[in-house]
Amino acid sequence: MLIRYSRWDGSQEVPDLDADEVLGEMIDDLLAHGDLWSALRRLLHQGAQPPEGQRMPGLRDLLERLRRGRQERLDRYDLGSSLEDIKRRLDHVIQAEREGIRRRLPDGLERAGREERLDALPPDPAGRLRRLQEYDFVDPEAQRLFDELLESLRQQMLHPFLQGLQRTIQGLTPEDLRRLREMLQDLNRMLRERAEGGEPDFDAFRQKWGQHFPGAETLDDLLAQLGRQMARMESLLQSLSSEQRRQLDELMRSLFLRDERLEAALSQLAMHLGELGDFDDLAHRYAFRGAEEVTLAQAMRLMDELQRLDQLEQELRGVRRLEDLERLSPDEIERLVGPEARQDLERLQELTKRLEEAGYLEREGDELRLTARAIRKIADKALRDIFERLKRDRFGGHPLHRRGAGGDQTDEAKPYEFGDPFLLDLKETVMNAVERAGPGTPVRLAPDDFEVFRTENRTQAATVVMLDMSRSMLNNGYFLPAKKVALALSALIRAQFPRDALYLVGFSLYAREFTPAQLPTLSWSEWNIGTNMHAGFLLARRLLARHAGGNKQIIMVTDGEPTAHLEGGVADFSYPPTRRTFEETLKEVQRCTRERITINTFMLERSPWLTAFVEQMARINRGRAFFSAPERLGEYVLVDYVRGKHRKA
Repeated sequence: MLIRYSRWDGSQEVPDLDADEVLGEMIDDLLAHGDLWSALRRLLHQGAQPPEGQRMPGLRDLLERLRRGRQERLDRYDLGSSLEDIKRRLDHVIQAEREGIRRRLPDGLERAGREERLDALPPDPAGRLRRLQEYDFVDPEAQRLFDELLESLRQQMLHPFLQGLQRTIQGLTPEDLRRLREMLQDLNRMLRERAEGGEPDFDAFRQKWGQHFPGAETLDDLLAQLGRQMARMESLLQSLSSEQRRQLDELMRSLFLRDERLEAALSQLAMHLGELGDFDDLAHRYAFRGAEEVTLAQAMRLMDELQRLDQLEQELRGVRRLEDLERLSPDEIERLVGPEARQDLERLQELTKRLEEAGYLEREGDELRLTARAIRKIADKALRDIFERLKRDRFGGHPLHRRGAGGDQTDEAKPYEFGDPFLLDLKETVMNAVERAGPGTPVRLAPDDFEVFRTENRTQAATVVMLDMSRSMLNNGYFLPAKKVALALSALIRAQFPRDALYLVGFSLYAREFTPAQLPTLSWSEWNIGTNMHAGFLLARRLLARHAGGNKQIIMVTDGEPTAHLEGGVADFSYPPTRRTFEETLKEVQRCTRERITINTFMLERSPWLTAFVEQMARINRGRAFFSAPERLGEYVLVDYVRGKHRKA
């Protein structure tokens, strides 16, 4: 097979994480906290980095992209240049008018008077704009340039109310302006009624003027639209210097000298919006420090983009449910940050769908829960992770009270004895006959010639894993490795020793039985004060009483001595532990011993109290005690279990 390699240039397609990798990335988080949605949310926020493969970015990476997109705009553009652009365009209008005067008017009083009027124009853009609206142009081209400038500035001011018009502001007729004033009057009337506590007829307004406000389904939607536009202009003003802000404010006030009613309606609208909504939070001062010049229209678009970036950042930080993630718009992300960010968002939005399609998650109403397949997968991974760290010489003893039936075949042979499984080693059997009778045919077999393969005898066992769920296990970070061990043991028994029985008991102030399916989402209950081994042994003994024969054992994982016991079914807690607690717990150990239940204890701490107590248990029960670091706990437990299952026959 021919394989061609090329240098990475960023354009190559990298396959997405498959469902197994995604599930593997969230297992530790799920086991540590027992909350599926919390584990999913942290995976969505942090992304995933499998041991081999391309990293999947998370919401945190999208937030960083938004931050960079915002900073790139601030570092690139000079917002104050929008006023310089207006000044240049006004200078261009005046220069065109001067040239027109020289071409069209002969030397004389009229020409001199015209030039004097131009010389007397104020130096500031607002003053020039105001005076030129009252000026009678001589040159048609200068008139056209000024009308274009004036109408483009008005378009920025009236943009919220012109979205539904088919023609541009430059083509507005007197009839269009009359209808615009009428619309603003109706809008102000409706907002005034809302401010006075009434319920305006928004449907009637929408039927008459809805084409100007696409997407506004309710009055609140309309207020939000207008508020964003108001905040966009306010952000622009705040981002300018005080002198630039004054100039722009005066400039905007100079736009409607020819239509005072329109200017009054707009002022009234701004007042109503200020009364009805708190839009100050939408307006921000942006510190531009770039050199690239922009027009006023471009500056307004920049304000809109920066506000949308701020809003998207809030939405990303506010993702608490899958519905919050699904509401994010890939189109909006791509428009503001680029196609790579869109791809990252779409991957995150498809993440839970991928787990559902793989059969790892299922929906129950609005809730997601793990399937049986996912739980088996988690247990198998816990088992695989433990065995990947094992060393061949790390074996422990495991006592056999009863020999089980023949198990797996080995490579060793032995002379056949009555009762052996008849796994005939044909080669050795024939050679024995030839050696006995010499060469020649036929070869006749005698009973002493037969050799059979040895087998590993397996014991049928019933096991209770007792997990300490006291508060110290959580605080010391021991509960996660303990859960992993229990899951791995359940996977091992399911796959290799299906005739064995496994029970899981959690104990703190009381004891409670769990199923392997409950382990991944097992979290802290109200029973997290105290270490009631007495209750744990009592429940474990009752569970093991269901099994008449075979090995019975309790595997206890704990980090502390008993601090509670049962008195009449009610827990009695005391720290430091009382003598009564020790005595009642050891009595239960004696009962387990009489019922031939072996107790093997795995200690995660070496405190003097715990060590002394476990030594007393071992003298009574003749079980064994191990001290294990949390990260090696699985190796001790699983190897000890497997070692106890296999003996040469």
